[in-house]
Amino acid sequence: MSTSFTPEQTLFRDTVRDFCEREISREFVRRCDETKQPPRDVYEKLGAQGWLGMNIPEEYDGAGAGAVEVAILLEELGYFFLDLSFWVFRALTWGGLAVGRDATEETKRQLLPKIATGELAVCFSLTEPDAGSDAASISLSAVEDGDDYVLNGQKVFTSGFKASDLVVVATRTSAEGKKHHGITNFVVDTDSDGLTWNAIDTLGHWPLGTAMLFFEDVRVPKDRMLGQLHEGWADLAVYLRYERLCLSAARTGAAKAALADAISYAKEREQFGRPISKFQAVSHRLAEMQMMVEISEMLVYRYATRLDQGIATTRDAAILKLYACEAYKEVADMGLQVLGGYGYTMEYDLQRHFRESRLGTIGAGTSDIQRNIIAKTMGI
Repeated sequence: MSTSFTPEQTLFRDTVRDFCEREISREFVRRCDETKQPPRDVYEKLGAQGWLGMNIPEEYDGAGAGAVEVAILLEELGYFFLDLSFWVFRALTWGGLAVGRDATEETKRQLLPKIATGELAVCFSLTEPDAGSDAASISLSAVEDGDDYVLNGQKVFTSGFKASDLVVVATRTSAEGKKHHGITNFVVDTDSDGLTWNAIDTLGHWPLGTAMLFFEDVRVPKDRMLGQLHEGWADLAVYLRYERLCLSAARTGAAKAALADAISYAKEREQFGRPISKFQAVSHRLAEMQMMVEISEMLVYRYATRLDQGIATTRDAAILKLYACEAYKEVADMGLQVLGGYGYTMEYDLQRHFRESRLGTIGAGTSDIQRNIIAKTMGI
């Protein structure tokens, strides 16, 4: 452990770890992966523990915890089951943060207690067929009509949609002025009339999946708006900086699991009369993996602490997201190499880490976009 926690935080970490050891077996994760089924029973048990409402204020039946506790939860869950950790992160980011920060009081009281228990699951929809890294170019329209807004357009790569009851949707409510103006976010019921979807086959993250959404005259009540009309881009920036903490914590936990599997195999597998861990080529690879995991962990909790202190910067978020995602990808790749031919089979979990780690450098802001952000903050 390279991070110092308070006694209360250490107890919380140990409690989450004990829960995971009881409830999340390797066989369970593999079954969810193979059948592409969400781990709903465990998700509901997390709600019963109060952990889906970690960052929801106590007045809405949440725990009111800070970013460090959120990171602890997601790192531990990520070690055991990354897709489950991602499901939880969506409740925390798009429920606890987005709804908790910017929804109307009535909407908060209606939705937040149910998000905290797991009765309602929530996801996020931003990317469109013609708006990926250039996220401010979204065109899905929301037009005012009486007491509603009417949404029309398409979204792509809406992850977790098939297991969600609510989706936070970034829309275009005005085409005037700069493209960052005129964006408004709404909380939409996933079973709304006129909202249809198709699953997208992907390399990994099969239990929760991702989807293409089609909006045809989907009516959303005005009181489901988050924040101010046309000013949603600034709110999105806040949500996405928080998302980068959550994703990085979860992937750091997963990287730890990949490393643990590689070490275990290297100690047991013998060639030329001794364990392969005794060969310098293998031991150096494992040492490199250890270094990357520890740096990821330190960056996660540095950023979480800065969030709690109100001093986290855009560059902090970009550095964290860039390093943690690249590190998980490299750790998974090197771990698979340690296992050799067995790593290339579906019998071992390194293949899942190899598949799922690849998304990190692409989704939620590519590694190149993170480098652009960092460079801009450096004045270059």
